[in-house]
Amino acid sequence: MKISLIISTYNRPDALRLCLLSAFGQSSIPDEIVIGDDGSADDTKSMIDSLRKKCPATLIHVWQEDAGYRLAMMRNKCVAASSGDYIIEIDGDLILHRDFVKDHIGFARRGCYLKGGRTNLGQKLTRRLCEAGKLEPIHFWTRGIESKPENSLRMPRIAHYLAPRYRQHKETALGCNMSFYRDDFLLINGYDEFYEGWGGEDGDFGRRLQCAGISKRQLKFVGIVFHLWHEDKFMYNRDLNCAHSCRPDIPVRCEKGVDQYLHI
Repeated sequence: MKISLIISTYNRPDALRLCLLSAFGQSSIPDEIVIGDDGSADDTKSMIDSLRKKCPATLIHVWQEDAGYRLAMMRNKCVAASSGDYIIEIDGDLILHRDFVKDHIGFARRGCYLKGGRTNLGQKLTRRLCEAGKLEPIHFWTRGIESKPENSLRMPRIAHYLAPRYRQHKETALGCNMSFYRDDFLLINGYDEFYEGWGGEDGDFGRRLQCAGISKRQLKFVGIVFHLWHEDKFMYNRDLNCAHSCRPDIPVRCEKGVDQYLHI
């Protein structure tokens, strides 16, 4: 099974550097790493190019013009540019546990998608890591964790029991830590590009997968990521997006999705 790791980013090269270094050091290396860049400035490209020789996999940089927050569009373009049978999707402000990719591969099941969680790092620890530009060990007892330290505990045996049972009626998807089969993504036409600005695209994506008969498996105590701190910024279209994602007649296949890029 060919694995594609998709990383979404926007104008945060210091965080993306740490994310990439953690991806390069995985115990199971993905076949390709696709960086989905929603219009970052040239310093992001320069940083990516500076790390290319260190990358143990094929490295692809997909960039689109900065015309607002268009994460759904960017993720569709990344899947279209990828060649993996199985897609692991993260954000570029995460540091990955060494076994992150291994866990997603090990817990993958046909007819299912995986949703993980995250441990949130505080501002001071984030600043130190980003300024140093290099990784250091992070674990449950690390000083500077802001919230959810329990999500840093890796316990595969318990995780296997919880995967089909835990939080089955809670959030359907979390785009910063999720994986799925490419065929299932294409079945629902990927992300709905109605969503621009803050929120809604992940939940809509997960609900349409479930409407298509694709079940959620929850990653608890595996698939560990550490989320670097950032300010909460104003996100436009929040109310419109939430209303769209809560409509009762959500179709399995969205109208404006990944199919428009598959011929490129």
